Amino acid sequence: MAGTGKLRQRVPVSGRANFEYDRIQEEEHTDDVYQNPNNRHPIEKILETDKASVVVVAVLTALAFALRFYKINHPDQVVFDEVHFGKFASYYILGEYYFDVHPPFAKLLFGLAGWFSGFDGHFQFENIGDSYTQNHVPYVGMRALPAILGSLTVPVVYAIMKQSGYSTVIAAFSAAIILFDNAHIAQSRLILLDATLIFFMSLTIYAYVRFQKLRYREFTSEWFGWLFATGIFMACTWGSKVNGVLTVATVGVAVLIDLWGILDYKKSPSMDYFWKHFAARAIGLIVVPFIIYLSFFWVHFALLPTSGTGDSFMSPAFQETLAGNEMLLSAQEIRYYDTVTIRHKDTKVYLHSHVERYPLKYDDGRISSQGQQVTGYGHADENNNWQIIPTKALPETGRGRIVRHNDMIQLLHVNTDTVLLTHDVASPLMPTNQEFTTWPRDDTSRFNETLFQLSLTDAHDGEAWKSKSGYFRLIHGQTRVSMWTHTKQLPEWAFRQQEINGNKNPSEKTATWFVEDIVADETGEDPKERTGHQPPKVPKKMNFFRKFGELQLLMLQHNAGLTASHPYASGPLNWPFLIAGISFWTENDPQKQIYLIGNLVGWWTCVVALSIYVGILGADLLARRRNNDPIPEPVRNRLWNSTGFFFVVWAVHYAPFFLMNRQLFIHHYLASHLASALIAGAVLQFILSETINYPISVEAPTMRRHKRQYVDIGLKGPIIFALFCIAMFSMFVFLAPLTYGTPGLTGDQVNGKRLLSSWTLHFAAKKTAEVVP
Repeated sequence: MAGTGKLRQRVPVSGRANFEYDRIQEEEHTDDVYQNPNNRHPIEKILETDKASVVVVAVLTALAFALRFYKINHPDQVVFDEVHFGKFASYYILGEYYFDVHPPFAKLLFGLAGWFSGFDGHFQFENIGDSYTQNHVPYVGMRALPAILGSLTVPVVYAIMKQSGYSTVIAAFSAAIILFDNAHIAQSRLILLDATLIFFMSLTIYAYVRFQKLRYREFTSEWFGWLFATGIFMACTWGSKVNGVLTVATVGVAVLIDLWGILDYKKSPSMDYFWKHFAARAIGLIVVPFIIYLSFFWVHFALLPTSGTGDSFMSPAFQETLAGNEMLLSAQEIRYYDTVTIRHKDTKVYLHSHVERYPLKYDDGRISSQGQQVTGYGHADENNNWQIIPTKALPETGRGRIVRHNDMIQLLHVNTDTVLLTHDVASPLMPTNQEFTTWPRDDTSRFNETLFQLSLTDAHDGEAWKSKSGYFRLIHGQTRVSMWTHTKQLPEWAFRQQEINGNKNPSEKTATWFVEDIVADETGEDPKERTGHQPPKVPKKMNFFRKFGELQLLMLQHNAGLTASHPYASGPLNWPFLIAGISFWTENDPQKQIYLIGNLVGWWTCVVALSIYVGILGADLLARRRNNDPIPEPVRNRLWNSTGFFFVVWAVHYAPFFLMNRQLFIHHYLASHLASALIAGAVLQFILSETINYPISVEAPTMRRHKRQYVDIGLKGPIIFALFCIAMFSMFVFLAPLTYGTPGLTGDQVNGKRLLSSWTLHFAAKKTAEVVP
């Protein structure tokens, strides 16, 4: 469609009425196209009524609940990551502290669902395949939570499309892509986090669309209501799973674009007006969500007051806030001449030595010192005992004999009567690091090479060194290397023990050690008796924000550290095409399995729609460059603004995974898949209709009214929708045995379900080639 060729002149803003008029001309209400709504097909007119919309959303919702609750009690065994998230729910009920890389909101909901269902928390979800029925676990009640949220996601998708101005058929089309998707259904039927994440992500999109529709009624109570609703739902998304932060980034991008538009002088009568908009969004989309996000962790800490499996991840100060923690109960001040065992914080090996020596020549031709071996050993042994020797004069008694932060010490290996030493000789496995060995105690010729500075973690000057809680780095006084270890084992000449070497970074965080136990003091008595009777120790207090900050940092570090290989990990480039799925659960005798894979019809439709959308925008840009207007202005605005927002949602939830080095799985794409379903509906409407429903934004009282325009998809839309649903449902039924884990399949049937050769299904029959005589 050719344009008129007119150039709009910028007119100075004078007065509120002209401001409103000019502002509306820059939005999608720009074309005075008259269209008689009575010319639309009768079926379409019926479907566009409010009653028809209610019926459609009711049917979609009922089907969503039916498909997600169908045989939700099967299997009655622990499936895939239920070993983690079911276990975390039990910890909330028992009050035992745990650590996880994800924020706590969705897990708190699982704990609430378990408590409400009568779960006592004593089943520990140890292994995939453990029986719920035999252990009397009310697992159906816990699985019902994600099933409800997954079911409600379908009508929310429908509502997003309707509120964005798309027809009933188009909105139902997008909702059907989620409704019949096998991957979304499988994730929604188990104690997993993704259903909660996606539900609140969809609510965030919906609330932001409603907020944007009120942009001409700014600062009204309804405008503020949807602004704060966006922030609340965004915080719930962020609090459900670590990648929920991508939803925060999505809204951030949209808000920046929005504010850039408001900054235009035709839309802002003054800078005060702009700053009011900025302040409102800062409060509603930054301050409020952050307060809610903080509240999730406040509840998390409040419900986990006792020692648990997560203690060892946290700092000593944090651990001492937990009732029953070993550090709180057993930590003792360490004195000079105490004999101790020392362990590495991360790998848990003991600092160890024995009479065997390093070989003269290593396999790579390097020469060693042939000194006594110092290694990391994973078991209790007398060769783990080290005595702390002072390098300064000490009083005969009193607190002056306590070892303190930044003291210079020697470590005496008790069994061989040699002192720890490091020198400028390459270590056996890492030529860049220094070798650790020992030296005879009575030979003082290398005294300076046996001196080490004790650097306690997060300590103040003069702080006493304690067993259990006193994390420290041992820094060589002369060369400033830190005593360090790693998981690679030494050869047979060192009995396959871990290498101990000197890391040249004196502040290396992984070079952290702690005293496991005080074996004896200089008198040979039990150190536990020297303090006499002590009253029961009360958990210490720690500022909430310190606890929050420490946990956030650990979550980020450990999430980035999930780099180990996994048989079902896959790359982001594969996800939209369903190249590979994930095996969730198997049962051998009946040959049943749950394999997470999406509905090929829906996913490939979304890929095609994304390609068409990018192509449309590219073609439009090229045509306009040549002074042609092939797309009517209202339709173009809808493509760039509404569908463009959906595209931002898709891209922001997808592109960052290309930059990550951690384990990645196909379920990480489910959020982007929902956004691609919205884009698919928008593209379908563009193909079927040359017009759109507008205006859809709520108009201000002072705005000039425009003639309404309606989508006209005729009978084509309902027919295409019906055929698409038949295709989606057929594919869903075909893959249902892999989604629900029942019925069992023969080897040949499994082969028949493998639509792509890259799918790694269990129990597949081996194909044998016929031998031709």
